[in-house]
Amino acid sequence: MEILGACIVQRDFTLLLEVGHPQFEQARSQIGMYAELIKTPAGFHTYRMTSLSLWNAAAIGWNADRIIHSLESISRWTVPAALIQDIRRIVEQYGRLKLHWDQDQENMRLVGDREQLLNELSMMKTVAAFRMERAAAEEFIVRGEQRGLLKQELTRLGYPVLDYAGYRQGTHLHFGWKKTDDDDAFELRSYQQRAIEAFEGSEGMGGSGLLVLPCGAGKTVIGMGVLERLQCECLILTSNTTSVRQWIEELQRKTTITGELIGEYSGQKKQVRPITVATYQILTHRKSKDADFTHIKLLSERKWGLIIYDEVHLLPAPVFRATADIQATRRLGLTATLVREDGCEQDVFSLIGPKLYDMPWKELERQGWIADVKCQEIRIPLPPELKLTYLEAEGKHKFRLAAENPAKLDVIRRLLDHHRGLPALVIGQYLDQLETIAREIEAPLVSGAMSQQERVKWFAAFRRGEIQTIVVSKVANFAVDLPDAAVALEISGSYGSRQEEAQRLGRILRPKPGDNQAYFYALVSEDSKEQEFALRRQMFLVEQGYEYAIVRERSALTNAES
Repeated sequence: MEILGACIVQRDFTLLLEVGHPQFEQARSQIGMYAELIKTPAGFHTYRMTSLSLWNAAAIGWNADRIIHSLESISRWTVPAALIQDIRRIVEQYGRLKLHWDQDQENMRLVGDREQLLNELSMMKTVAAFRMERAAAEEFIVRGEQRGLLKQELTRLGYPVLDYAGYRQGTHLHFGWKKTDDDDAFELRSYQQRAIEAFEGSEGMGGSGLLVLPCGAGKTVIGMGVLERLQCECLILTSNTTSVRQWIEELQRKTTITGELIGEYSGQKKQVRPITVATYQILTHRKSKDADFTHIKLLSERKWGLIIYDEVHLLPAPVFRATADIQATRRLGLTATLVREDGCEQDVFSLIGPKLYDMPWKELERQGWIADVKCQEIRIPLPPELKLTYLEAEGKHKFRLAAENPAKLDVIRRLLDHHRGLPALVIGQYLDQLETIAREIEAPLVSGAMSQQERVKWFAAFRRGEIQTIVVSKVANFAVDLPDAAVALEISGSYGSRQEEAQRLGRILRPKPGDNQAYFYALVSEDSKEQEFALRRQMFLVEQGYEYAIVRERSALTNAES
């Protein structure tokens, strides 16, 4: 019997979700738990289930029966029987292999659910290279130092491992939450408590995995909450020096950890203390292309009980390799999106851990914890003289010409004037373009070329309301604390980077006084390569439930007012 649902479920693991269907929202919230959005044409959104998306669903409690029942409840027609078989096979691969410490506490045991599975693995060259000893029909003995690399390889082969080998406690560090001005203990929000509990697991010991929440949801507080439960020394890795300082300030503001126990490990300081906050860049620094990474030893320098990977979607490849060697240390990944433009999501899964908690952006918006954002893509025609140059250009040059469309300046002026009184960010990719815009609208430009001290000065002035507009380069893609920004104008970006789009919108998500309203504008040259890439850029946010109103430049202000 045909089911008139919102979704067409296809044998090739793709799902076509009808945008105008009355069950669209309900179906989208379910699909997002086990599939990835890959295209967003007007009539149907296209999702694809992958091994990784199904394993992440399994990690947070979605077994094969639940996924299949979900598909059957939203499918327009009968779900293909062969697809159901494949979903069962993939989901049930999760957990067929388990790692435990051996009695000697030097080696580990890789335990399979069937003898045949271990027979098949032993025939694979990449697995045989680990030289594991067959201890029983369903058991290999594995050297302890191979823990991470083996998990990485088995995940690649389609057999993700449940790691029960446990974690070292790390050096004890006793601290608590500071009391508020009302002499009450600091109180976590309910969803923050749930995220911490998800990381702790049923035994309350913590382990490894990812907590996925939008920008502005308090991921730093969640990281501190996990640390407070574990009471151990901790290494915190994050994307830039600004974020390092924010972590240090938050630790001192909200916990009883004193300043002398917190170290900054960056390009400017090399302090290794019980709580050490470092940048990814410093860990991957080396004197030459062939030299060793100078500071990578920081990962194992102390007896850390926890390593926090902030903005884990930005984790560089060399840190992955080093992380494979420290699997006995608890690992917490914090991120707004699992999307990685380099395709290394599987390495995050195997080496940092699976998704343990995922808080939908729109749910937090409904609860008032983040701002309600109106998103618009404003399509701006290329001037006639530039249009001719654009048509004759090739490849990347075409994209850049469209991104730097000078007609955007007038739209920027009018939007800033329309939102006069609200703090605004103008965010872009190309410094030449940003310098011109900053000069024309008489606003400061904050870029990577600016000293950390000067950046802090401008950001502080912005927070105090002394300036209402800042022009920002790619530094806005990372953890920048601008809690009062209510308007963001994205004037150029990194091709089709979904990750970047999410980070930029995140700059204005913190709750706003009054109507809790924020505005995000993507300025795009019409009928150009930039317009094509914009569709891809917006994909992750569309999956989260955000809708971009597409308007022509001439009607932009009319729509903004409505």
